[in-house]
Formats: sequence, C-alpha cells, structure tokens
Amino acid sequence: MIVLLPVYKPGDHLPDLVEELRDADPAKHVLIVDDGSGAAADDVLAAADDGPHVTVLRHPTNRGKGIAIKTGLTWVHENFPDHDAVTADADGQHSVADILRVAERVDSTGRLVLGVRRFDTDVPARSRFGNTLTRVLFRAATGRDVRDTQTGLRGYPAALIPWLRDVTGERFEYEMNTLLEAARAGHPVEEVTITTTYLAGNRSSHFGSLSDSVRIYRPLLLSLMRLR
Repeated sequence: MIVLLPVYKPGDHLPDLVEELRDADPAKHVLIVDDGSGAAADDVLAAADDGPHVTVLRHPTNRGKGIAIKTGLTWVHENFPDHDAVTADADGQHSVADILRVAERVDSTGRLVLGVRRFDTDVPARSRFGNTLTRVLFRAATGRDVRDTQTGLRGYPAALIPWLRDVTGERFEYEMNTLLEAARAGHPVEEVTITTTYLAGNRSSHFGSLSDSVRIYRPLLLSLMRLR
C-alpha cells in the first residue's frame, strides 16, 4: 500500500503525519508530491523525507492537485504496479487511523473507497453547504448517492490506477471527475465513515472558493445537460 500525499505549501504537520504513518505500519510507503511550493518548503519536505519508505517528488511550478495526484499514481504504477494507493490531505484533516481504515477497505474489496465525513458535527459552513449541493447534483447526474463527493481521503485499487491516470482534470475538479467517470464506467464505490478535524477553521486549505467551485460544478452541470 502506498499513501499518497499531494501537498502545496505544506505546514509543520507534514513530518509528524509521515512519522505517525511509519510508526503505525512500517511496511507502508509514503509518497509526497509537492506541487510547486518552491524553496520555502525545502525544510518541511526534508524533515518529512528523513527516514525509510518515504519518497518525495516535486513539481517545479504549481500545476494543480489533479496533476499532483496523477504524478503520484504514475509513480506508483511504474514502481509498485501491484500496490493500491490511498490519497490523503496532509494538513491535519485526516487521522492516521482513518487513512489505515480506508487502506484496509481497498485491500479487502478491490474497489474505489471514499473516506466520508460526518456533516452533523462541527464542519465549516462552506464545506457543509458545498457537499450538500454537490451531493444533490451528483445524484441527479448519475443516479448514485455519494455522501461526500469532495473528500480528499480516497483509496484506489491497483487495478484501477492505469484508468485513473487517464481521467481528465488538473486541479480540484479531478476528484469530481473520477467519481463521474466511475459512475459511467460502472465501477462500484465503497464508503468508510471518518472523523475529520478542521484546524483553525480550515484556513490551511488551498481551495479557492470561486475559481475551484466553478471547476468542480462545471463537469456536474455538463453531465446533467447530457441527460436532457
């Protein structure tokens, strides 16, 4: 199993997360893909890379989360073609326990797995509203009810990684596109309930409210228009 952490301007939590992952399961490999953070991230990335079973890849410029994920999936496919991958946010939102639970579900089912948040707890208003809207639109477009369409904690079985590399999208829309394409292709999706922590009101998120929302809703709306 490869734990894939796409990062941009990572904070001090990253080395701690890597260490916790290694302590919990020394056999797991941690792959960090830095999406053009520049020299300011050198110290944090060096601290995270201080140990076995850790690889750091770096984009010279910011290309988007979708590209970072695909860079990581390509590396996994080329170096560990029989390994599943779990993507997680590296800003403290996802606990090691939940990352490992998602990894276990992928291993046991061979299916795409989503770590879904509970929205009846202390979730920022914009996250709760955004998920409600995308959930309604996604159900209308695909007939599937996915409880958390915007989760960054996802498990990808090895057999689907070549397919995932071909899904379109460069930034946050990539993760929505994977769900839309999975529905069209008939790939089943498993869900694992997780506990999500929002540090400092989720200020560490690099999600641009307007521009990234447009990128996410555009493929949903296009899918709905095809049904008309």
